[in-house]
Formats: sequence, structure tokens, C-alpha cells
Amino acid sequence: MKYGFTLPEVVLALAVAGLLLGIALPSFSALKQGVSVESAAQGIAAAHRRARATAIVRGRPAILSVAAQTLRITLVGAEQPLWTAPGPSGEGVTLASPARDLTFSPLGITTGLSNASFHLTLGSAARTVVVSRLGRVRITRSP
Repeated sequence: MKYGFTLPEVVLALAVAGLLLGIALPSFSALKQGVSVESAAQGIAAAHRRARATAIVRGRPAILSVAAQTLRITLVGAEQPLWTAPGPSGEGVTLASPARDLTFSPLGITTGLSNASFHLTLGSAARTVVVSRLGRVRITRSP
């Protein structure tokens, strides 16, 4: 008795595997893009909450700088940033808006022109992080 597979059986199995992979790969790519964009949006929202809490706890105004390359929190008057993290471009996500600085008062409310929308995209996945001057943060799926 012989063990193994014949050449037609191997070719048929590889053809079926190739077809299944061809069907699943685009879906996997879109899923990966969606996860990357959601992670970048959550990172901006978390930085916003951290900057607000920092201003309240320290009793000093804090500035959150949101740029494609970095997220940074600096206390007003300090030369060195208190906290930094990679921005959305670290995950390959594009930040459509220009770099913005949001200044939080010790009461936790942002001052100046602080309502902002940050549009994040990667391939077909898109999210918008909407922040209000009262401290609310909302992440929406863009069409």
C-alpha cells in the first residue's frame, strides 16, 4: 500500500487554497486598516483625556499638541514636554488636519479656539475624532 498524494490531488488542493486566500485577503486588509485607524483615533482621545486630567491635577494650564508624527503634553511655561507619544503616522494612518494645540485650563476646560475635528484615514477606513472645549470627545466613522 502506498502513502501520499498524487500530483492532481496536490494541484487541486493548492488551487482551492489559492481561491480561498484570494477571497479572504481583501477582507483581512480592510479589517487591518480599520483596526489601525481606530487605534490612532483612540490614541488621540486618550491624549485629550490625559491632558485634561494633567491640567486639573497639577493646577496649571496644559497644552496638548496633536500632529501627525507626535502627540505631546506640555505644561505652560515648561520647556520640556511632560508626556509624548507617537502620532497617527506611526501606524501608517494619515491625519488630514494640520497640527493643532489645545490649551486646557486648571478647571479642565479648553481655552481659545479649541473645538477641533481630527480626520484619520488609511485606505478605505476613516474615523473622525471630534473634541469640544468642554472636554467631550467623540469618535465617528466617516463615510
